[in-house]
Amino acid sequence: MAEVATATSASGTPEKSRRQRPAEFNVFVGLILIALVFEVLGWIFQGQSFLFNFQRLSIMVLQVSIVGIIAVGVTQVIITGGIDLSSGSLVGATAMIAMSFAQVSTYERAVFPMLTDLPVIVPVVVGLICGLAAGLVNGALIAYTRIPPFIATLGMMVTARGFSKWYTKGQPISFPTEGFASIGAGMNPVLIFIVVAALFTLILRFTVYGRRTYAIGSNEQAARVSGINVEHHLMLVYAIAGGLAALAGIVLAARGLTAQAGAGVMYELDAIAMAVIGGTSLSGGRGSIIGTTLGMLIFGVIISGFTFLRLDAYYQEMIKGAIIVIAVVLDVYRQRMRGRA
Repeated sequence: MAEVATATSASGTPEKSRRQRPAEFNVFVGLILIALVFEVLGWIFQGQSFLFNFQRLSIMVLQVSIVGIIAVGVTQVIITGGIDLSSGSLVGATAMIAMSFAQVSTYERAVFPMLTDLPVIVPVVVGLICGLAAGLVNGALIAYTRIPPFIATLGMMVTARGFSKWYTKGQPISFPTEGFASIGAGMNPVLIFIVVAALFTLILRFTVYGRRTYAIGSNEQAARVSGINVEHHLMLVYAIAGGLAALAGIVLAARGLTAQAGAGVMYELDAIAMAVIGGTSLSGGRGSIIGTTLGMLIFGVIISGFTFLRLDAYYQEMIKGAIIVIAVVLDVYRQRMRGRA
């Protein structure tokens, strides 16, 4: 284990590169430059500032914070050399499940009439358990059947989406208790993201869990030789990703005061894009939650900037797709440059 732990630093970079500037620095510079571009375009085309508008910035951060919670889990999966395509569907499924246990008794068509007005901890725990269980299934399939993570999580994606539609025959679930609704009130989603991001930043950087996560992504065979139980660790990583997807589903349902089967569509791709834009390598072994947070902010600035410039929503979707492709191309380029170095 010592050999693997010293092979990579806590941020997944070689020891000899510690004297160099952090990988997140370039991402931060990119964020500043993109924000300044929209600031200039704002004055040219709209006659007003893009950056110096607190309400706009608050909405921007709120829009990406829920996907950011997913991205924290997805980042850890990608660091191990895997991928998780099921997180968006898990958002929809767990939102439906949690909301069904959070309804008020005054609503005549409650999903479970005998289980209404429950303490807020009940729907939260039920939702998290479902997300953790789905993540464990993903991890077990990948670790023990050796099928590619793409296929395992794709299967979970389809299954979870189908479950969320079957759960209430496609009908939305609404009328939550005040306690549950307070989870998504105001800036609470942003605060929840900050807590989650800070927690896993510390975990990845200073714990055995973090060292093993980077070790598996850097060289799985070497990790095995050093004594790491790769199968158990992969199950843990995917379970955490599933749990964070469930947390995002709970926050999304609480914020919208309703849960729908179609919630979370494409969230998994946005989360992957945030991680890759933030410097997480799709080949595994490199990445950080700080970088993913910066990637999330870049994503938010771009989406908010296009809305500010009144760019048609259809163009925005096409540009988001291009951003994902560009992020992957940049990751491949980074890997080639490191290989030559």
